[in-house]
Amino acid sequence: MLNENIKRARKAKGLSQEELAVKLNVVRQTVSKWENGLSVPDSDLLIFLAEELDTSVSALLGETIQEQEPDDLKTISEKLEIINLQLAKRTMARTKVIRWGLLSLCALIVIVYVVLAAMKSSYLGWDYSNPELAVAGTILHGFEFIFARLAPIVLLVCVVGVMLTWRKR
Repeated sequence: MLNENIKRARKAKGLSQEELAVKLNVVRQTVSKWENGLSVPDSDLLIFLAEELDTSVSALLGETIQEQEPDDLKTISEKLEIINLQLAKRTMARTKVIRWGLLSLCALIVIVYVVLAAMKSSYLGWDYSNPELAVAGTILHGFEFIFARLAPIVLLVCVVGVMLTWRKR
């Protein structure tokens, strides 16, 4: 049965024994022996043979495969509905994480603004003849300078992001 199935599948594919042998890295006589029932391919070669002939190993071996009746439209639609619900839950969870991340960033910006306002740039009155205070004052001033210019833009983007991810139910 295997020999007949190999021969039938090879011919259906339009391959000669030589062409099939080249694709499988065997000699033509090996394919001939398979088709005449004098030998059988080993399991690895059987898998490659099935792939080259665009068929399954079970079909080559002649096993009767009971094909499932095609699912009716209702079953397919139920499966798609389950998949869509799973995707919707995943999207909602991702959106929620993004929203809370943006809200946290907004809160952090406001807190840093409050802290900077409470400090009232006290480093400006420091004695900069002390090298450690000079470095600390310069770093604080640089941070405040950059923060005061970038934070409002980031805050605005975060607020817009929160509004876009907010879902009305």
